[in-house]
Amino acid sequence: MKSICGINCTKCELSDTCDGCSETNGQPFGAECIVALNCRKGETALRELKEKLIDEFNELSIKDMDRVTDLNALKGSFINIEYVLPTGQAVKFWDDNKIYLGNQLHKKDSERHYGIVADEKYLMVSEYSEYGFNAEIVVFKRWN
Repeated sequence: MKSICGINCTKCELSDTCDGCSETNGQPFGAECIVALNCRKGETALRELKEKLIDEFNELSIKDMDRVTDLNALKGSFINIEYVLPTGQAVKFWDDNKIYLGNQLHKKDSERHYGIVADEKYLMVSEYSEYGFNAEIVVFKRWN
C-alpha cells in the first residue's frame, strides 16, 4: 500500500483492514481522510490546518485542559464514543470510517481525560473517564 501523506503503512496497526489511501483516492476505510485531503492541497496545507485547529482548541480556554500542542490522525471508530443527551437518547457524532485530527489530554488533578477531535467543519471537546465511559460534551461547534 502507498500513502498520500507519507506514513509507513506497513507499521500501521490498521494495515490489515485498510485498502490504502493512494489506491482508494484518499478514502482508506471507505470514507474521507482529512490528512489525505489536505496533503493534496499542497505542501503546507496539512501543517496550516493543524496550526489553525490547535489555535481554535486553545482559544476555548477550557479549565483544567492542557494546551494543545499536536494533533494526530485518528480513525473515527477510535474516537466515536457514545454521549447520552438530556433526553436520554444515546448518540455518536463521527463517522467510524473517516480519519479525523485529534488528541487526548489528561484533565488536571483528575482521573478523567479530555478528548479533542475535528474535521474541516466541526470540532469537539469531550470529557470522559477511562475507555470513554461517562462521556460528556464540553464543546461542539462549527469552526470553519
